[in-house]
Amino acid sequence: METRSDKNISVHQYREVLADAGYPGASLQNFGGESNVLIRLQPKDTDAQAKEVEHIKSVLTSKIDSEIEFRKVDYVGPKIGKELITNGILAMVLALVGIMIYIAIRFSWQYGIGAIIALFHDGWVTVGFYIISGFEFDLTAVAAILTIIGYSINDTVVIYDRIRENLRKYKVVSMSDIINRSVNETLSRTVMTVLTTLIACLALVVFGGDVIRGFSTAMLFGIAFGTYSSIYIAAPVLMHTGFKASASATA
Repeated sequence: METRSDKNISVHQYREVLADAGYPGASLQNFGGESNVLIRLQPKDTDAQAKEVEHIKSVLTSKIDSEIEFRKVDYVGPKIGKELITNGILAMVLALVGIMIYIAIRFSWQYGIGAIIALFHDGWVTVGFYIISGFEFDLTAVAAILTIIGYSINDTVVIYDRIRENLRKYKVVSMSDIINRSVNETLSRTVMTVLTTLIACLALVVFGGDVIRGFSTAMLFGIAFGTYSSIYIAAPVLMHTGFKASASATA
């Protein structure tokens, strides 16, 4: 719903009024100026949707501004919703495939397998978080998953770089020892990076407000698991792909 008022009314006032009227999950933002407010609500069936729109109009006109103008009311139906889901899944799949190809070219195909398994883990864990927590899964959620995947692959590449260096340095050491040594050598960097990022995400969760709470909470959760997958999944998978120290000559 797009609304406009000649009075100087803050989004916070809108949010308080709608929350008291039974719409605490409404998403609000200014667009094109402080007098214009965009209101987003969870969709319902056609009859309930029409009643809800009329109820919101009466609440806003009675408690905020009797001259408030409702410029547009749009409803995203199942067809458009399905398109959004399809495009979101396609975006994630293309991102994963692109990352796997990049890792396979930069290192070798065994590294690519380890990276993609870890990233699938991060993606599904984040989806599971949305299912359990009940936060709305929308395009913002897709953005959160893609951001978590990008963060996780960064950690993974750092560990893979150290593994490749140690493979060239230690010729007679077992693969498990190489991986263990590489993880330990990059552990301080990983811990400091993830703690800094988690502090920023925690600040978004606490002070970011309801509009981005689902996004910021998923980021907080996903980044922690992304770090876990880089250490405990991406690196150890190399031992199960037939990768040996001798392969470092071509990696």
